[in-house]
Amino acid sequence: MSCKMAIVVAKEMKEKYSNLLELKIYTTDSKEAAAYDFRSATNVLFEEETVPVDIATDKNKMDAFLASRL
Repeated sequence: MSCKMAIVVAKEMKEKYSNLLELKIYTTDSKEAAAYDFRSATNVLFEEETVPVDIATDKNKMDAFLASRL
């Protein structure tokens, strides 16, 4: 469930911050993810740093997170 929520939130944030944010979604078995030591199915990165799942899956928390960094 958290993976689906993270994708929904990510797409909403991409829509809101379209001119400031590039969105890429990969599966954990993709070649792009191979460079990271992911230990769970849901992983969100912002500027190469992991975003906690509780933030990445909550629209308001993710909006506040991005607003403070963009």
